[in-house]
Amino acid sequence: MSVFSAFSAFSAVEWSILPPVRHLYIHVPFCARRCSYCDFAIAVRRVVPGERFVGAVLREHERRRAAEGWDAAPFETVYLGGGTPSRLSAVVLARLLDAFPRAAGAEVTLEANPDDVTPAAARAWVASGVNRVSLGVQSFADEVLRWMHRTHDRAAALRAVPVLRDAGVATLSLDLIFGLPGGLRHDLARDLAAALALAPDHLSVYGLTLEPRTPYARWATRGTALPAPEERYAGEFLLAHETLVAAGFAHYEISNYARVDAAGGARARHNSAYWTGAPYAGLGPSAHGFDGRRRRWNLRDWVAYERVVLRGEDPVGGVEDLSPAAAHLERVYLALRTDGGLPPREGRTLVQDRVVAAISQGWLTAQEGTLRCTPAGWLVLDSLVTDLTTLAEGG
Repeated sequence: MSVFSAFSAFSAVEWSILPPVRHLYIHVPFCARRCSYCDFAIAVRRVVPGERFVGAVLREHERRRAAEGWDAAPFETVYLGGGTPSRLSAVVLARLLDAFPRAAGAEVTLEANPDDVTPAAARAWVASGVNRVSLGVQSFADEVLRWMHRTHDRAAALRAVPVLRDAGVATLSLDLIFGLPGGLRHDLARDLAAALALAPDHLSVYGLTLEPRTPYARWATRGTALPAPEERYAGEFLLAHETLVAAGFAHYEISNYARVDAAGGARARHNSAYWTGAPYAGLGPSAHGFDGRRRRWNLRDWVAYERVVLRGEDPVGGVEDLSPAAAHLERVYLALRTDGGLPPREGRTLVQDRVVAAISQGWLTAQEGTLRCTPAGWLVLDSLVTDLTTLAEGG
């Protein structure tokens, strides 16, 4: 059966309705320095132009709200990513968050570097409405942090966590990276143990990727920092899964773990909106947004973004319109990223003999018609989805 014909049988009504935007991402590009592996849209600044940044974001918001017909209903989640949002001053952060109405119980996440965490800063973040902090630890090994060009050390990470707890941060997430070059002799088990000792509510554990035009890419070209071999990368991914699940965390998305017994649940509500295909707005340089049919992204460079916004123009850098079939294929991929899996209705559009083969290889499970990836399946997700869906185009 063709995935496109199968999709058309049930999509016409739901494709005609766009749900409202209830999730907001704000990209704060400023960093003290660029990490060795980073290709994100950042602006290295010794002094952060916070007031200018907030002014530009609010101007973009007003223009797009009028042009795109955004309603005035409160947001359910707000996520400040970057870059390093924790480099914004307390006054600037409060002004920024005050501009966006939020529903009762809304999740408000701030990405923070450990060396930005002080008692005064943490209290100010909470007073501004931040109730979730994603702390960019990356590793507890000082030699690894130096290789990454991080601005903090192990001691700063260990100090930051109790400060955030004392300030009243409701949900604390720690970021870790695995799959590092062998020459670093990185001990992921030790990093996981150190993280668990801090009793976080959530962990994001990311595999290092080699991005062009980064210091890491230059070192790899010279042969001084070779990427982890596939076997070690896979072994560390599975080690994280086994260690954290045994410690009481749910592995609910490829890179994300939430403490099962956390009060109110610790799953990232904002990121979960992405994975379920919910519409979201993006403000700031390089920020992405999605209305249910069209994906758009802003100009990447901070200076160019500010210049365009101050002229009263849309800082759009590009758009992509999704056809119903393309949207369906994206939903397959996103659903299989999470422990919720792919529901029976959409699972039936896949090539069934390939589904059976994937189950026999230990990459998928099927329970009451819902398909879910195993940890081993997550390691091959890109090729797995291609195999299950593009082959369907031929009928």
